[in-house]
Amino acid sequence: MKIKKIVDLSLPLTNDTPIYPGDPQPNISVATTIEKEGYNLHYVHIGSQTGSHVDAPYHFCDHGERIDESDLRLFIGTGVVIPVTGKGEQEEITLDDVETYLDRLAPGKIVLFHTGWSQYAGEEKYFRHPYVSVEVVDEMIRRGIRTFCIDAINMDVTGGTSFPVHDAVAAVNGIIAENMTNFESIDFPDPLITLFPLKIAGADGSPVRAVAIEIEK
Repeated sequence: MKIKKIVDLSLPLTNDTPIYPGDPQPNISVATTIEKEGYNLHYVHIGSQTGSHVDAPYHFCDHGERIDESDLRLFIGTGVVIPVTGKGEQEEITLDDVETYLDRLAPGKIVLFHTGWSQYAGEEKYFRHPYVSVEVVDEMIRRGIRTFCIDAINMDVTGGTSFPVHDAVAAVNGIIAENMTNFESIDFPDPLITLFPLKIAGADGSPVRAVAIEIEK
């Protein structure tokens, strides 16, 4: 196997990384230095949903799998990028928007909703992103999809009181990846997507270093 290209799909993890309202504020700082202690080390205090991250079913279901229990095959697969960059603030992504891509879906594939909204990270507009209709997710689940990604802070409406997409994916022990970026740089067919989480025992999710890989055939 020869790797032709790797596209980083992860937001930089800093103290200013956008977080879902109410989540822990990142606190990343220097803990030790070579000059004083003989080695460099950072203190990293973040929430389980900070930065580019994956949600385990347990995030929205007490009986769902924790992140260390999820099948690792859910975090790697051929990606299907679905462009929905024409959507506006808090506009729903509907079945009509994704219809032409449905026949490309199959068990083991990973869906990436490309809203283009990561360009607004750091702005208030970032929290008024497009969101995915639960009808879309239900149809994709019916076709065998269990891993869903979006280049926005939330697959559902941010600031809402219900989370139908999260509930639907959790119900089938699927995975949601959010706060991703750079989908426009996936300019090759059949990207290999990897989203492997940290093995945080009993946790609801984990930050990830998500990438898309072009493999020479």
